[in-house]
Amino acid sequence: MITITLPDGAKKEFEAGVTALDIAKSISEGLARKVIAAKVNGEVWDATRPIYNDAELFLLTWNDTDGKKTFWHSSAHLMAEAVEAAFPGVKFWVGPALDSGGFYYDMDLGDRKLSEDDLTALEKKMNELAKANNTYVRREVPKAEAIAHFTEKGDEYKLDLLSNLNDGEITFYTQGNFTDLCRGPHIPGTGIIKAIKLTNIAGAYWKGDEKNKMLTRVYGITFPSQKELDEHLAMLEEAKKRDHRKLGKELGIYTMDDDVGQGLIMWMPNGTVIIEQLEKLAKETEDAAGYKRVVTPHIAKESMYLTSGHLPYYADSMYPPMELEGEKYYLKSMNCPHHHKIFDAEPKSYRDMPYRIAEYGTCYRYEQSGELFGLMRVRCLHMNDAHIYCTKEQFAQEFKAVNDMYLKYFKIFGIEKYVMRLSLHDPEKLGQKYVNEPELWKETEDLVRSVLIETGAPFVEVKGEGAFYGPKIDVQIWSAIGREFTLATNQVDFAQPRSFKLSFTNQNNEPEIPLIIHRAPLGTHERFIGFLLEHYAGKFPVWLAPVQVKVLPISDKYLPYAKEVEKKLKRAGIRVEVDDRNEKIGKKIRDTELYKVPYMLVVGEKEMTESQVSVRRQGKGDAGVKGVDEFMQEILREIEEKADTVSN
Repeated sequence: MITITLPDGAKKEFEAGVTALDIAKSISEGLARKVIAAKVNGEVWDATRPIYNDAELFLLTWNDTDGKKTFWHSSAHLMAEAVEAAFPGVKFWVGPALDSGGFYYDMDLGDRKLSEDDLTALEKKMNELAKANNTYVRREVPKAEAIAHFTEKGDEYKLDLLSNLNDGEITFYTQGNFTDLCRGPHIPGTGIIKAIKLTNIAGAYWKGDEKNKMLTRVYGITFPSQKELDEHLAMLEEAKKRDHRKLGKELGIYTMDDDVGQGLIMWMPNGTVIIEQLEKLAKETEDAAGYKRVVTPHIAKESMYLTSGHLPYYADSMYPPMELEGEKYYLKSMNCPHHHKIFDAEPKSYRDMPYRIAEYGTCYRYEQSGELFGLMRVRCLHMNDAHIYCTKEQFAQEFKAVNDMYLKYFKIFGIEKYVMRLSLHDPEKLGQKYVNEPELWKETEDLVRSVLIETGAPFVEVKGEGAFYGPKIDVQIWSAIGREFTLATNQVDFAQPRSFKLSFTNQNNEPEIPLIIHRAPLGTHERFIGFLLEHYAGKFPVWLAPVQVKVLPISDKYLPYAKEVEKKLKRAGIRVEVDDRNEKIGKKIRDTELYKVPYMLVVGEKEMTESQVSVRRQGKGDAGVKGVDEFMQEILREIEEKADTVSN
């Protein structure tokens, strides 16, 4: 007999070889119908996989993140079965579930090209295979047998995967007529998959390397009910309207040009206004929190990045060096080494701690061309960066203050859903991916965890995603339509203070090594503005809108009065323009709506005579006739309060 411990602490005994599905059935048939996978001692397993030893068990349903991922990964295998039936000889690379929802599978179709009609046919075949309710069968396979299997198929992609695996690490999964090399886990059977949509065809370089062959990538999404799929597709339609690349072009926010280079953003006047407003907000917030501003160069010598440890870990993401006067110089890919040099430029004592410095630094990172994506993945980025040098005793309060800053920003921007991902190191990769200081890793991870628990911040722990020099928090936020974004990071560093030999004189007149907190609450201009475009659907709150007011004269006769209104508003610091085109007022209103300007002031004979304006609000229509001074005071108050009254 083995002992199974359930999430509520209850312990039950079962015969060795029992499955999570069996255990669910012993509790209730209704529960068993909902179970699609399980966590066994923290590891996600098939619900049908036998358990032979004592274990802690958590049953996973569609409502759990790991349950959804298992569902979608199993759906990728179902799609692969349909593709193999339609295109014999196809070869598959990998088919993961996506954190954002759904799945994809990369495949080599030879000279064949997929069309939209093919996707429709594949969906039909997937539905047919799903209804057959074939079980997903897991089988452990010796490496020699696995190699022989894929050698016979001439599948160089799976053979490449096998080259990194050993006996005891290799499993095949079979459902229906399809068998694949896969670590799993999978749902019990295909019949759980009730609604299917293949959404997109794209190209993807094998292993993400542009030197390799271009494979075909097919994306899809599945659900346990048609209703959920319909709701998801409706959200996708809304997301298309909010796509930051589409809105960025329509609203004149940014542009890119091949002569400048891929992933290099040029901010147009409207985008520059948004940048300046974000910088102003950050500077005001940081000034109030005791930060001092610094400015550092865009390049640095190789020796500094060797000292920091970035070159060994991040060389592939850095631009190639420039050689000048026998020295190698790199474009700055991160601000922290420069900031450490500023800390070290003058002696510090405990009276100077915590020492907080902030910069909107420009960094350059060589993202692979296949990974570039609008404002979300770029090669030149402007980072809301800062570093806090503090004692161990000050760490908890400083880390909490950074979290509080995040919460303040969330309120300003109307971000209601968020979670902190506490990224930890992997003990098995110390000295490879992570600095080899096991005791310091444990100490700093415990410090961060305790602060998160104390502050009540929602967080999850993720093993193996820490920075090379310490644990970090990735701040995950959700837009108004439920799309997830990584906003920024908040990192703890115990390694670089030692690498740079940083110290301060403590109260005992002895040198002491500080802890460093790396933080960037607004992330980069690029990523954050991309998020805001989609979050607000381009309808920025008044304080952030590039143009806050548009004055619309009914005809040229009233243009001088419109200019007077414009001049008065400008003197008050309001961003205002006059639409002086020779167009009918209806077209001017429609065009201003399309440009998503928060306020329109229509002026004609009555308004000019009485020194008034007819106010229209973006998306809400007529807001009545007001005196110019009255309107001006109202909008200034809204700007000052950063009131987000724009309808999303």
